[in-house]
Amino acid sequence: MRCNPWLERSSMARDSDAPVGVFDSGVGGLSVLGEIHQLLPNESLLYVADCGHIPYGEKTPEFIRQRCINIAEFFREQGAKALVIACNTATVAGVADLRQRYPDWPLVGMEPAVKPAAAATRSGVVGVLATTGTLQSAKFAALLDRFAADVQVITQPCPGLVELIETGDLVSPVIRQLLQGYVEPLLAAGCDTIILGCTHYPFLKPLLREMIPASITLIDTGAAVARQLQRLLSQRDLLASGRPRPTQFWTSGSPDNFRNILPLLWKKSDSVRSFVS
Repeated sequence: MRCNPWLERSSMARDSDAPVGVFDSGVGGLSVLGEIHQLLPNESLLYVADCGHIPYGEKTPEFIRQRCINIAEFFREQGAKALVIACNTATVAGVADLRQRYPDWPLVGMEPAVKPAAAATRSGVVGVLATTGTLQSAKFAALLDRFAADVQVITQPCPGLVELIETGDLVSPVIRQLLQGYVEPLLAAGCDTIILGCTHYPFLKPLLREMIPASITLIDTGAAVARQLQRLLSQRDLLASGRPRPTQFWTSGSPDNFRNILPLLWKKSDSVRSFVS
């Protein structure tokens, strides 16, 4: 086990200056990490990119649940006071099990923003860009039943997008053509609101904006996740007030590849270590 200063000070996950653990199947969760850093600048952050097992959207729920457990245990070893699952697919597969295992640990998951999208639409037609795993899940079906009974929802699985974003490709002709093919059916159906149902997709907002009318609303849940984390930490008197430590990164893929993409998606290059679990 790595030596870490948070565990040396007091009981794990009860120190307000302890870090927050955030993970995703890859680089997509950096969009959520950015929202957390913006809202809670005093928080020290730990991030695991499970790039060695991407994409989660094509994996079985059992496999994803085990990855969630492995990464959660790692964060607990690091003394994390809270956990953010910055991945829609991992939340669908693993959040219930993690909450049962760690009932006293503040835990925030992701889910497609069906409720705000249903409230925002004027045409009554909402589009969803997401992974196959998210769209086929019972949790997503329950969201539709609960919040979208009065609107038409057009779902669009997006195989291949995550893998291209993982390479830092946000503008090439290849990703442009792929994204265009996914967006066109939503526009043809009359969608005026599009849910970005994967944490990788906010990085494509500039490209998306070139493809859709200005009147179309794009909705993701990164800011809402940051606000929920703020609420949970505040309720437990765990909000940090001191100077944060530098963000620490781990990846189960190539540390060099992740380090190279950080300046593009995180705006700076930080230390990246190998995650083996």
